[in-house]
Amino acid sequence: MRCPVCYYEDSKVIDSRVASDGLSIRRRRECLKCGFRFSTYEEVEILDLAVVKRDGRKESYSREKIVKGLKRALEKRPITDDNFKKLINSIERDLQILRKNEVTAGEIGQIVMKNLKRFDQVAYIRFASVYESFKDAHEFRRELNKLLKTKKQENPPALKLRRTSKKAKKQ
Repeated sequence: MRCPVCYYEDSKVIDSRVASDGLSIRRRRECLKCGFRFSTYEEVEILDLAVVKRDGRKESYSREKIVKGLKRALEKRPITDDNFKKLINSIERDLQILRKNEVTAGEIGQIVMKNLKRFDQVAYIRFASVYESFKDAHEFRRELNKLLKTKKQENPPALKLRRTSKKAKKQ
């Protein structure tokens, strides 16, 4: 690893530990020439994955494109850096589970939407409205109603307990 101060080609690892997100390794390094200390992070990277676009073109998988789209969808939402990294890693894990060398842009979009739906519903609606190219407010409402319907099924309303008045208790 090249030193960020003097650009010397070699450094030694002083300490290694799992980063706070639990999905990467933080390494503390020291330059062998000037003694400057710095940290590096090591994380899993998806290699050799081709994305087949809607028009049939193929391009290499780009984590940056997913990050850019998610940042747009999550703009002004309460999210920590660790949670954002976990979301990205969850999406990439789902891509790896497919065990394919080629995936369609549509498959990636569906995986992103599935993970976003669990992560942040407002961001999900934002992302879905762009990804699915909603044409009008009715399509937007339809997707929102589907989201609310699944939310009700996951969290059924609690039973309402009847309150009795003090007079009824005394009798």
